[in-house]
Amino acid sequence: MSQGTEISVLSGMDQIAAAEWDLCAGAEDPFVSHRFLLALEVSGSVGPGTGWTPHHLVARQEGQIIATAPLYGKSHSQGEYVFDHGWARALENAGGRYYPKLQIAVPFTPVAGRRLLTRSGFEMVGQSALIQGAVQLAAGNELSSLHITFCTETEADAGEAMGLLRREDQQFHWENNGYADFDAFLNALSARKRKQIRKERKQAQAFGGEIICLTGDALEPRHWDAFWQFYQDTGSRKWGQPYLTRDFFNQVQATMRDDVMLVLALRDGVPVAGALNFIGQTTLYGRYWGCTEHHPCLHFELCYYQAMDWAINHGLVRVEAGAQGEHKLARGYLPNKTNSLHWISEPGFREAVADYLVQERQAVGQDIEILTSYGPFKNTPADE
Repeated sequence: MSQGTEISVLSGMDQIAAAEWDLCAGAEDPFVSHRFLLALEVSGSVGPGTGWTPHHLVARQEGQIIATAPLYGKSHSQGEYVFDHGWARALENAGGRYYPKLQIAVPFTPVAGRRLLTRSGFEMVGQSALIQGAVQLAAGNELSSLHITFCTETEADAGEAMGLLRREDQQFHWENNGYADFDAFLNALSARKRKQIRKERKQAQAFGGEIICLTGDALEPRHWDAFWQFYQDTGSRKWGQPYLTRDFFNQVQATMRDDVMLVLALRDGVPVAGALNFIGQTTLYGRYWGCTEHHPCLHFELCYYQAMDWAINHGLVRVEAGAQGEHKLARGYLPNKTNSLHWISEPGFREAVADYLVQERQAVGQDIEILTSYGPFKNTPADE
């Protein structure tokens, strides 16, 4: 660790002022903001009984905060989206103990962005201090591992240079290439894909009601009551039980309603489906979807096409629609690489994971290349 740099550990976001944290977090995306991480804790979505125990890192020089990181002690691998269940089984089958572990991450949020949060001008020293501090915390407590998930390419480079293992995966993102409107985007597609999307939108919008997009003061508690029903249904089917508590959405209404865009499908004024998005400086982040009625293509309309429309109309350059889903390819979302970093305590296990990651990276790179070539845009095999 750089001389004169001190690391402290916080047991909650309430132990640091929002302005101090956000000076490091910046404003690129809302997920590493003080208000988002505090909402997770205040609502009980993370903390006692959840398997996510806050141990946030703060780096100081001469008493001044230069870097922070959202760090959690984990007793399981749920809600991470960088899947290491196989690693856990392998170590435990060999007589080791994988849990607890440490995780620098945004809980339940597979969105790539900065995880080693540094003030401007302190990037190198701040990243180095946070990585060293997290590794020392893991080693000093005899933990199996440290993981930094969905970090930036720059952070992955820095961590790899410091001896951490690099892992790569992919997500599907939509890029706004200066489209004047949704029709301009459609005109960039092959004729077959353009026809398919128009057909899907027509089917979805014939569900028998109206679709509205709400943000800021247009959001009301009744909208969150409806969305909570949608979220519970999806969460129960995907994860067994929802990760977020009902109070999380109350916290969002109170402190983050300007950061969200909620799409609702209404029939006779009653919400029957919804999709929740968070708004970044340049990107719209699709997060959750659910419904109480099933209608053809309504999922595609609310989660993808409404988000793209909104991004175009508000000058955003990208829509990120969450983890996984090759079905997004046909709808204009192309594969993009994501990064994570991993420190493994046990040398033999670390070597085995390192060998696996080399092979995995090659496979991911090939998948991205192949999938990109079969995208829906003109001058691709899909246009033939």
